[in-house]
Amino acid sequence: QYEALAARNLQAAEDWYRARCARLHERAARSQEAVRASRREAGECRRQLQARLVEMESLRGAHQSLERQLQELEERHNAEAAGLQDTIGQLEDDLRNTKNEMARHLREYQDLLNVKMALDIEIAAYRKLLEGEETLFNMGSGGLPSLNSLPSPTYSFQPRSFSSST
Repeated sequence: QYEALAARNLQAAEDWYRARCARLHERAARSQEAVRASRREAGECRRQLQARLVEMESLRGAHQSLERQLQELEERHNAEAAGLQDTIGQLEDDLRNTKNEMARHLREYQDLLNVKMALDIEIAAYRKLLEGEETLFNMGSGGLPSLNSLPSPTYSFQPRSFSSST
């Protein structure tokens, strides 16, 4: 009976040991599969991380390139703006000089016009004097009828002050 009991106990212990080993092997297999899955997931995460790092470096380079282009555009814009300001300044100087020159020409024209008016007045005065002499000459040689035949000139003498710079 002891031997049968010992054989049963031995059989039960071996069954328990085999069942326990089978469960442990099953757990180990599941754990190994979980470790493999974790490693695959970690590898995938590393690949994604590498891809993101490469993408980030690429974007950083693109960002730096765009910053340089922006700075170059700003410098070019500032240079063009300065050139345009210089052009505006030159055009304003030219306009001011042209206005001054036009004002000088206008003053000269006014002076010449005043001289012309004075000469016209002087010519009219001489004409009047000549006509008076002619009238006296005609009166002396022809009498009164010839005096009436001449048209009476109507000149008005208006003295004007003028300054001549020419």
